[in-house]
Amino acid sequence: MTATTTITVSGDAGYDIHVGRGILNRVGDALAPSVRKVLIIHPPTLGAAAAQLRERLMSGGTREVLLAEIPDAEQGKRVEVAAFCWQVMGKADFTRTDAVIGFGGGAVTDLAGFVAATWLRGVQVVQVPTTVLGMVDAAVGGKTGINTAEGKNLVGAFWAPREVVCDLDLLDSLSPNETVAGYAEVVKAGFIWYPEILDLIEADPAAAVDPATPAFRRCVELAIEMKARVVGEDFREGGLREVLNYGHTLGHAIEHAERYRWRHGAAVSVGMMYAAELSRLAGRLPDAAAARHRDVLELLGLPTTYRAGAWPQLLATMQRDKKSRGGMLRFIVLDDIGRPTVLQAPDESLLFAAYQEVSG
Repeated sequence: MTATTTITVSGDAGYDIHVGRGILNRVGDALAPSVRKVLIIHPPTLGAAAAQLRERLMSGGTREVLLAEIPDAEQGKRVEVAAFCWQVMGKADFTRTDAVIGFGGGAVTDLAGFVAATWLRGVQVVQVPTTVLGMVDAAVGGKTGINTAEGKNLVGAFWAPREVVCDLDLLDSLSPNETVAGYAEVVKAGFIWYPEILDLIEADPAAAVDPATPAFRRCVELAIEMKARVVGEDFREGGLREVLNYGHTLGHAIEHAERYRWRHGAAVSVGMMYAAELSRLAGRLPDAAAARHRDVLELLGLPTTYRAGAWPQLLATMQRDKKSRGGMLRFIVLDDIGRPTVLQAPDESLLFAAYQEVSG
């Protein structure tokens, strides 16, 4: 087992995020001593691993641990799936001192957090993300949610985890495509906060996305540290936390248009390219910084364009986005790399012109 890095989220709802290899033993330690019943929520692909985790948590003989298998990816983030989990907990007489564990990718941790936040108005949740996206984004920050027919994450709650355990061993079985798609959120951290991430990608893109390398771990830890600092200062997205939405306004609209058949990271990649062009056309971002977006994303094989005829549908979806205020669209844009800010109610002609730069 390699050394473990612990990153702390500050604030009233503070908690620790552990990053390392071979650290699943920390999951049991993360649960409060009063916990007697645990629900592990997991996707079908992790059935065997979830069963092993269950055995590990039951080894002391004092806890009852149940498994809830849910559909993979965004199909798991539906109210019917949450209701299934509530039913399991209800039949097992879960109390307010019991717990939920989210064991899976970003969609699983989103759903698990929402189930924990809503059962008896809140029970503890420990997040064990098993993908890059889960580790650097979804499992950190306490934003939980499910999708509706009208859009992504429109129903949810802020509910901080008790702890987050990021065992890098869990990433070794991911396909390269899965790793790269999740890496879009790491790249986002580079654009808005830590340019060192961009430097590492440009120096050796293959090493940056290889979970076995020091460069990969460094990038992942920087991305987690960025998010931990931001959410520690602004848990409920009243100000600073908005910067984490860089690339997400258009990205979520693309996911909705594709009925969630696109990976989140691929959609956010196009969203970041769009935000960069919007920043440039608004006279904020230098041309070279916008071009760097395209260079970095394409080095990783992430998309930077979307279909030309989709703009009316995308605009309508963005106008329903939860990031809007009083019907006015808000975009996180950049004044330069590492300098995010808000662009509120931009003219639709500017929005369309930016889309022309990423449509193809």
